[in-house]
Parts: sequence; C-alpha cells; structure tokens
Amino acid sequence: MLFVDMLLVMVVALSFIPIMTGYCAASRGRSFWLWFALGWLLPIVSFLLLFALIARDELDPGRQLLREARQILKEAEGKKVERT
Repeated sequence: MLFVDMLLVMVVALSFIPIMTGYCAASRGRSFWLWFALGWLLPIVSFLLLFALIARDELDPGRQLLREARQILKEAEGKKVERT
C-alpha cells in the first residue's frame, strides 16, 4: 500500500508542470491539451518556451495595440447602434 501511495504522490508532483503549462497556455488563447502534452514530454523546455512566447506577446507594442483594438471592437459589437 505504501508503494501505491508513493506512486500516486509522484504522479501528482510530476503533473504539476504540465498542468501549469497548460493553464498558462489556455489563459493566453492557446491549446490547453497541446501544451499539457508538451509539458509531459518536455517539462522544463515546454515551460520555458511558453514563457518566452508570453513575454514576446507582452513586450511587443504592435501586439498590445492589436489586443486593445480587438477589445474595443468586441465592446462595440455588444452595444446597439440606434439611428433616428
């Protein structure tokens, strides 16, 4: 029984990086399952790669303007335009 408990703890501990990688990817509009699988295959590499992609998105002014423009368009679609 002790072996099963230790095995379960190891699986949970090893799945921390894939779950965190998948969650970060999903919060940025990327595929959770793809990054979860990459997290299992290459845990540290996938986390660092995702970190680099997120940093690139955050530091690029063009991408920030594009994200703001999309937000403005989304809000504008939600409002009705009344014409008299």
